[in-house]
Amino acid sequence: MPAQNGFSEICKLMEAYFKGLHHADTARLAKVFHPDARYINMTEGDYINKPLGEYFAIVEKRTPPAKTGEKRKDNIISIELGGENMAFVKASMTMMQRDYLDFLTLTLDHHGWQIMSKIFTYTPTENSIKKEY
Repeated sequence: MPAQNGFSEICKLMEAYFKGLHHADTARLAKVFHPDARYINMTEGDYINKPLGEYFAIVEKRTPPAKTGEKRKDNIISIELGGENMAFVKASMTMMQRDYLDFLTLTLDHHGWQIMSKIFTYTPTENSIKKEY
């Protein structure tokens, strides 16, 4: 697969990923995650390392940001191809009063590009921090 086509397909995958998170839509997310994917939160004091099914259970319990009227704010920071069948995506998004930074590893097989691991961290957004005077 030529590199340009890889970038295009990965961008399509990322659009589905961002939409899936914004709508808390695990059916959409299941199409972009590899069935063996891992979900890892490296935020200090909130470490999580779960298989995909347990991650989807978390997402299904959320009130979708789209339902609360929250506008999508997401960005692909970088895409790096590692040969023909693996890639690294660095992405950011803001939702649920948190700024997220995601490191996603992707693999390419007969199912197409899929996220194999999601390692992320977050910080509270400025408007979610209560100021004391």
